[in-house]
Amino acid sequence: MKEDPVKDNPKNNDFLYNYAKYSSLALQTILLIGGCVWGGVKLDQWIGWKVPVCTLVFSILGVVGAIYLLVKDNFRNKPSR
Repeated sequence: MKEDPVKDNPKNNDFLYNYAKYSSLALQTILLIGGCVWGGVKLDQWIGWKVPVCTLVFSILGVVGAIYLLVKDNFRNKPSR
């Protein structure tokens, strides 16, 4: 019986693990910043302000939150496989 060279190669497992990890981080970052901007725009529309204060504040908070997520996930201990 032949062994599967793709499954047994540790480089492929590392590649797939890293691909999934960083794809997940990118998606979380995009959704967090986008959600904050969308919420800020909707809040500005609801309040009726001419200057988009909520959009600016929520955008900055979204970026800070995304940076926090990236730093937290990158400095977490690597799982043992």
